[in-house]
Amino acid sequence: MQTDVILKRLGIQELNQMQKSTVKAAGNRNDVMVLSPTGSGKTIAFLLPVFEKLENENKVQTLIIVPARELALQIEQVFKKMTTEYKVSVCYGGHDKKSEINELAQNPAVVIATPGRLAYHMREKSFNPAAVHTLVLDEFDKALELGFEDDMRIIVSSLKQPFQTILTSATQLAHFPDFINTDNQTVLDFLKSDTSAPKLTFKRVSTISEEKLDTLFELLCEIGNEKCLVFCNHREATDRISALLKSKGIARETFHGGMEQDERERALIKFRNGSSNILLTTDL
Repeated sequence: MQTDVILKRLGIQELNQMQKSTVKAAGNRNDVMVLSPTGSGKTIAFLLPVFEKLENENKVQTLIIVPARELALQIEQVFKKMTTEYKVSVCYGGHDKKSEINELAQNPAVVIATPGRLAYHMREKSFNPAAVHTLVLDEFDKALELGFEDDMRIIVSSLKQPFQTILTSATQLAHFPDFINTDNQTVLDFLKSDTSAPKLTFKRVSTISEEKLDTLFELLCEIGNEKCLVFCNHREATDRISALLKSKGIARETFHGGMEQDERERALIKFRNGSSNILLTTDL
């Protein structure tokens, strides 16, 4: 399948420079580290070379490790939208383990998973990783920040050499764990470049502490029916703002780590399908 066909299915006219560079570097079978801002299109950048290397074999060939279940589900959606003939399976904490084991027994070509859950399946031998030729560590900096280093070490040590590693990060990494080989790694640094940065306009709204909620309400009214993400410092703030908007008759959804997984998924679905245009969330 040609890349332009996939891009058309994804509604993308042309790759940005970061994506082009990543596809080219990964196509040379080198290990690649992509440093690029959040929202710059790194998912497409690594999925295209992943797809190019897949073969019609009944084996798990690619592992994509992400720090959060929501990101795993997002990548799954993009992969399925590519409409390839390859199966994909998603594994994450809070999901039914038995159903995951049944899916892994079908040997999907691509497994997208959070570190803890994938390490569990590695220990339980839920699938045979012998044919894995590509390992993607997406948002690696966030995974380290959340304490997944030991789980990722278990996963990497379970793979048979040689395999290609594609690592993405939205920040510069001060150090690398011992399971990451940087000797022959191609580094693509787009953190200081605006060619791959999302086109955002920043505006500052000044207020005082006692009037923050009222100011936020006025701002949301000004935004109107456009989709809006409201980031809060902690869970309690999302719930407090949610209660305010509810009292004003405004549809909104909350999204944070204190919610059950099914509640979080329903919130994302409602935000995605337009049932609610406001999503109150932490940096989860």
